[in-house]
Amino acid sequence: MDPDSACIGTLERPAATLSTAELRRFAARAEAMISPASVAALYGRAEMLERLPLAVQRWIVSRARTDDDMGFVVDPYCTFLAYEITDQVAASRLLPAGYRLVPTSMFGDGEPRLCAILGAFAVRASFMSGVRVELYLIAENIRTGMLTWVICDYESNTINFDPGQGFSAATTSRAMVTTSHAGEVLVDVRSTHRPNEVTFTAAVGEGVFRPLDQRLWIDGNLSVDYGGRLAHDGSDPFGLIFDPGEMTRALDLPLESVEVRTNTFGAGFLSDRPFEAACFPYAQHFITTSYPQASAIRDQTALVDAARERGAAVTE
Repeated sequence: MDPDSACIGTLERPAATLSTAELRRFAARAEAMISPASVAALYGRAEMLERLPLAVQRWIVSRARTDDDMGFVVDPYCTFLAYEITDQVAASRLLPAGYRLVPTSMFGDGEPRLCAILGAFAVRASFMSGVRVELYLIAENIRTGMLTWVICDYESNTINFDPGQGFSAATTSRAMVTTSHAGEVLVDVRSTHRPNEVTFTAAVGEGVFRPLDQRLWIDGNLSVDYGGRLAHDGSDPFGLIFDPGEMTRALDLPLESVEVRTNTFGAGFLSDRPFEAACFPYAQHFITTSYPQASAIRDQTALVDAARERGAAVTE
């Protein structure tokens, strides 16, 4: 096993990235925007908003302040499984208008395939804290040319908001994304109302750091949209602000080290087994808008400038 796989190590940073000092300030800024007390108060408010007609919910969101930033931290050992699409027609039906499926790989030297990616992670943010599993179709925005992560399904044990269905409280009867001292990622998430269920384990110690596909992980996080039951014609793709260095590489988990016991996400249009598995053994820090809105950031230079500006708000 590559000795570098046993720890985070020193990343080979891309040309456009934050300095170490700037990264520390940016991480501090994202963390400072997260208050457990505020999250607790917002949970009850989300349950109240969920009872309102969807049109009223959208009216409230449309009049909310759009200049408010939100901290968003994905805790260590978030894990992603890539599944090849077996029914392109069925998968394409879940895309919003103006998108087309394109082949990709999670790793820079991988074989590109038409695929969906299942992400399992624990997250802390300005408005929620908990476990989420999300299913993304990887597509290209035909108008902008941006590779886009299209969220077409999810389950969560915390507050949710999406343009198609509005606000909701927890959707799960079981939600576990954690690690054990045996060196495994343990995932067991089951929906309360839908047939969505995923249970898998992954031996992190078997992984080796490999370079990630930069278009997927950097450009794709600048253009995130909703599809399927989560889509709404009036919504725009939104973007995240982060240090591109966070997306330089991840642990490539050998498929024999990943045991998927159950996965019903994407049933009917995805292969039964993943063709790639990736794990980030460190926290990822993002800043985005409180509600989804279009982002003008289209390249790494503008992304780094935006991250540097947010981090500059932190005083020593």
